[in-house]
Amino acid sequence: MASWNLPDLIDHTVLRPDATRADVLRACQDAVEYHFTVIFVPPAYLPEAVAAVYGTSIRVGIPIGFPLGSHTTTAKVAEAVEGAERGATIVDMVLNIGWLKSGDYARVQEDIAEVIRATPSIEHKVILETCYLTEQEKRIACQLALDAGADYVKTSTGFGPTGATVDDVRLLKEIVAGRARIKASGGIRDWRTALALLEAGADRIGTSTGVAIVQEWRAWCQG
Repeated sequence: MASWNLPDLIDHTVLRPDATRADVLRACQDAVEYHFTVIFVPPAYLPEAVAAVYGTSIRVGIPIGFPLGSHTTTAKVAEAVEGAERGATIVDMVLNIGWLKSGDYARVQEDIAEVIRATPSIEHKVILETCYLTEQEKRIACQLALDAGADYVKTSTGFGPTGATVDDVRLLKEIVAGRARIKASGGIRDWRTALALLEAGADRIGTSTGVAIVQEWRAWCQG
């Protein structure tokens, strides 16, 4: 664990509804200073973020269908295509939770697949919003995301009543069985929580408190 380079595993985010341009640029500066490899910003601020990290290895991502997942497939595709054209190299799309819970599994899979087909050159994570799902629904959602070609399954938007849990990460790890990676997100505000999720099988941590977590991690490594 001490050999981990934690900043490489963090998707540093600034997705609050009230985030200003200054907030986004500050988060980009933090990404440069702390050597995060990914910064997630609202789509409206994508050009500013791309410009702010230009010349670095930092990748810029955006959420789509966010945070409810109930956008039409056409709208999600348009968001993803526009994002890719404007410099995003990652999209985190919210699964259509209502369709899943209605048993419309083919529509859920096609919703994901159409976004992936429309933007083949970028990375795709599918947000399950696990707090609303039963264990069986989590299993089905993972399989649908895998069949659609997702690179990652992700626990949460951070806007639901609860976020990432160790039990959910372990379950997703079991289900995907190496066929995709796992991103834990939602309510991760300290190093101990991040550590527990990484030990449970998370490949990436999504958080808006990446700076504080890295500072704690550095102190932990030194201590």
